[in-house]
Amino acid sequence: MGRALPRQPPFYARALNAAGARLERAGWLSGLGLDAGGLMLDAQRRAHLDDFGPEPIDEPLERLACATEEQSQLTLTGRIAIRTYLVDLLVNRLQMERDRRDDALIEQQRIERPVFIIGLPRTGTTLLHNLIAQDDAVRVPMTWEVMFPSPPPRHAATDRRVARAERALRWVDRLAPDFKRIHAVGALLPQECIAITTHAFASIQFHTTQRVPAYQDWLESSPLGSAYRLHRRFLQHLQRHDEGRRWVLKAPGHLFGLDALLAVYPDACLVQTHRDPLKVVGSIASHGVVLRAAFSDAVAAHEVALDWSVRWARALDQALRVRDAICTPGQVLDLRYEEIVRDPVGAVRAVYTHAGMELRAEAETCMRAFLAANRQEQHGLHRYGLEQFGLEREEEAQRYAAYSRRFALDPESDAPRPPG
Repeated sequence: MGRALPRQPPFYARALNAAGARLERAGWLSGLGLDAGGLMLDAQRRAHLDDFGPEPIDEPLERLACATEEQSQLTLTGRIAIRTYLVDLLVNRLQMERDRRDDALIEQQRIERPVFIIGLPRTGTTLLHNLIAQDDAVRVPMTWEVMFPSPPPRHAATDRRVARAERALRWVDRLAPDFKRIHAVGALLPQECIAITTHAFASIQFHTTQRVPAYQDWLESSPLGSAYRLHRRFLQHLQRHDEGRRWVLKAPGHLFGLDALLAVYPDACLVQTHRDPLKVVGSIASHGVVLRAAFSDAVAAHEVALDWSVRWARALDQALRVRDAICTPGQVLDLRYEEIVRDPVGAVRAVYTHAGMELRAEAETCMRAFLAANRQEQHGLHRYGLEQFGLEREEEAQRYAAYSRRFALDPESDAPRPPG
C-alpha cells in the first residue's frame, strides 16, 4: 500500500511558498490576482490579439477564477503556476482563432465517427489509448500539440514545441514527483480530452488540480455544449495538415457530459471500460491529493476522497441514463478491466471491430513493443486502499451498488497485470 499523502514539494518550492505567505500578509501580491478580466487582458497583451472566438468565455472563466481565489488556498508556487496556466490557455484561444481566420481550410475539416474511450479512472482507459496511439493510421491528440496548438501542427519530429512541452512537463515532475507513479506524462504521449476542454474553462481538470468545489458544482449543473463545440474546433485545428485518419479520444471526464458529447458528435463510437469501483476509488483519491499538494499546503485527504467519490458516482449514473436514452443499438462497446489487462491487444482488436477499423499486423507489432517497453508501475507502486482516506467500504459499495449490479462487477476479483 502507498502513502495517503504525497511527498513534500522540493526545498526551493517550500522556501518560495514561505516567502509568499509573508508577502501575501503584507499585501504585496496584488500583481498575481486571479480576476477573469485581468487574466484576459494579460493574454491579449501577450498575444497582441483580442478575439477569443465564438464560444462563451466570460462566465466559465469568472466562475473558475472566483472559486480559485476564494477556495483553493494556493501557495505562492501554486498561485504562479495556476495563473500562468490560465493565461496560457487564453493565449491558445486567441492564437487558434487567428489561425482559423487566416486559413479557411481549418473550418472545413470533417470529424467523422470519432471513437471515445470513457469509464471511471483506473479502469484501463489509458492503457487502451496508449496502445491505439501506436497505430500510425489512427489520430490521437498528443500532449505537446494540446499544450501548444498554434499554428496547426505538422511533424512532431521537426517541431520545436515538442522540446518546449518536455521542459514544461519537467516542472510537473519537480512539483509533484509522485504523479508519474499514477499517470505517465510526456510530450509524445496521448493527451486526455479534459486538457482540450480546459480551453473552454469547462473541465474537471481544474477541480482535480486545485480545490474549487463551487466551480465544479456549477460545471456539473451546466449544459456543456459550448465545451464540446470548442472540442470539435480544437480537433479541426489539429487535423488541418493531417486529414484522413480516424480520431480515437479518451477521458473518464466525458462521463460528466456524455449528453453534450453526443449532441456534438452524434456518430461517435463509444467504448466504456468497467471495473469494481472499490478498487479504483482510493487511487482516484490519491491522484487528487498528489496534484493538489503541488499547489496548496492545505490538502485534506479525506475531503478529496469523499468529494470525488460522490462526484464520480453521480457522473457514472448520469452517463448510464444518457446511454439508455440516447445511444443507438451497437453504439457502445463495454469492456471489463480484467479483459483489458489479461489481453491488451485483444481488447484493442475488440475496439477496432466495434468501430469498423482495421488492425494491421504492423500496428499490432508496435503495440506489443509498447507493452514490452512500458511495464506497469515502472515508476513505483501505486496502490491505495479506501481506509487510507477514511472511506467506509460499506458506504462506498452502496454508492456504486446499482452500477456494480448492472455490469456484474465482482468485488472479490482482481486482474492480472499487463505482460511486459
